[in-house]
Amino acid sequence: MRDGHAEINEAKPEGPYDKLSQMPPSKISNTEFARFIDFIEKFEDETEGTLSMALGYREMRMLLHVMRNHLAGRLTTPTSLADASGLTYGTAKRGIESIMQRGLLISRPRTKSGKTVSLHPSPQMIQEWESYAERIKGLLGPLFGIAPGSDTASKIFLGMSSTDRVISTPAVLSARLQLKGGLRVLAHADPTFMAMHNLKRQLESIFGLEIRNKARSIDNLLDEILDNARLAKSRYDVVACDLPWFGELAASGILMPLDTLIKRDNYDLSDFHPMAIQSSGYAGSQYGIPVQTTPELLCYRQDVFDAAQLTPPTTTEALVKVARQLHDPAKGRYGIAWNAARGTPLGHTFSFLMAKFGQPLLNLPSGQGGYDFQLAAGEQLRPMFQSDAAYRACEYMLDILKYSPPNILSMSWYERAQSYASGEACMAYCYTLLAPLFELDRHSPAYGNTGYLPHPVGNHGRAITPIGGYALAIPANLAPERVEAVWTALRHLTSANMSKLYIMNGSLVTPRFSVSKDPEVSALSPLIKIVDDMAKKDILQAWPRPPVPGVTEVISIAGNEIFEVLDGRRSIKKALSIAQKRADKVMREKGHY
Repeated sequence: MRDGHAEINEAKPEGPYDKLSQMPPSKISNTEFARFIDFIEKFEDETEGTLSMALGYREMRMLLHVMRNHLAGRLTTPTSLADASGLTYGTAKRGIESIMQRGLLISRPRTKSGKTVSLHPSPQMIQEWESYAERIKGLLGPLFGIAPGSDTASKIFLGMSSTDRVISTPAVLSARLQLKGGLRVLAHADPTFMAMHNLKRQLESIFGLEIRNKARSIDNLLDEILDNARLAKSRYDVVACDLPWFGELAASGILMPLDTLIKRDNYDLSDFHPMAIQSSGYAGSQYGIPVQTTPELLCYRQDVFDAAQLTPPTTTEALVKVARQLHDPAKGRYGIAWNAARGTPLGHTFSFLMAKFGQPLLNLPSGQGGYDFQLAAGEQLRPMFQSDAAYRACEYMLDILKYSPPNILSMSWYERAQSYASGEACMAYCYTLLAPLFELDRHSPAYGNTGYLPHPVGNHGRAITPIGGYALAIPANLAPERVEAVWTALRHLTSANMSKLYIMNGSLVTPRFSVSKDPEVSALSPLIKIVDDMAKKDILQAWPRPPVPGVTEVISIAGNEIFEVLDGRRSIKKALSIAQKRADKVMREKGHY
């Protein structure tokens, strides 16, 4: 052990785990790939039933069976593959051996004894089938009188141009991960991690072991991470951390630094949104790999705005006016939904609203994109509850409180998104991770009718979008013998292939530029491109909730003390004074000043 962390060799170990697959991009989407396999099977049936052919080993049937199971996350065994071929077991076995000798199949032991195995397509086989699908697609157009370069030809499946590239479905590891008790993951209960849970069988097939997921709400998740850190050995292999937590958790030695592993494997972080990478690091070291980037945007009903001939608000003053005009409680319609529940939800709102008025929650120095939290120290980390921006943020909340749903003081992340999705609220501050509630639900009145904007600004503010999201990290007290396999799992769970898989199964957020560019992904929702463009233009910013030690407690203090203002029990001035004293005490105890 060194500095409380597992010793990691600088040299690359000769272990059984593959690097992430570096398969070339394809022009075939996963959706059309699955449909193509169905087509080829029907094509085979027609060919064999119509033409006089020698069947041989019937390899096509076996290859189809393996590829279909891989795409669906189902297990293929030698017996099931032999059955799929329609041949006798002995003949099928010789056919399977021939396929394996050509490097198209990966045979992976299912048990320690190695007596039973599972069969999986190799990266070579996946690449060959994607190429085959592209070639058949190119042949079908001219066959039926469609010019290869025409728009019709490019839309045979998904309407992609010849320059579009599609991220392939994840390939399995050639050797199953060796982790006693399986891979133990502590996650957040949101659509991305729910997609991971729903894909459990497929992920288990990829890794070759059981995955044991445990999901928690945001505050309970942090408590669980802190409780786990007190154990001699971690009960989790991978933990999901909210981006603002990294300063506290890293400074406390709760997370394992990943720099040595990243450097050793030459792991490229350039595909990730830069702010997500910055936010999951601390003091010059990287402690997490982003699994989702989810900015908070202002969502508004385009159809409602058009009917009322209103312009979407870009300032706080304009938003209050629009909310007032749209607010109609008699018809069950309200101006805006937002986080006003006591504690962390309201604390997040307050910190973001301060940013709208041009002041971070802490006294951060000015820097590129607004304010610099990476090198801040001393007085630069003093909470700013006594600032003009803090007072204006409270006044603004009292203004929009009048035009909010009746349950606003118990409303947090899910409730505000649901209020908007149901048609109750005409506008909502909403994290994009909950956008599937209305972007993917055709029954929502907001489906296809939603516009998105950065946070409207107040005086002295500029257009920014506060970034949220999660990164996967390894607990510092993880048993040393598990580190290598867990690092392999973490890299795969955050890969572009996996990120796309989550999106195709219910998520709408990714921290990777390459995934946002995937035509199959971008076709799902305009939100994908909106967020990607914001990341490229540096509109996404982390300084409204900077990942520094103590900020989580400061946010909680804000959410508890300012709640007293919203329910009418305390003045703004009094609440901010109490919050400043409590927050100063926390930050002094952290040794900041």
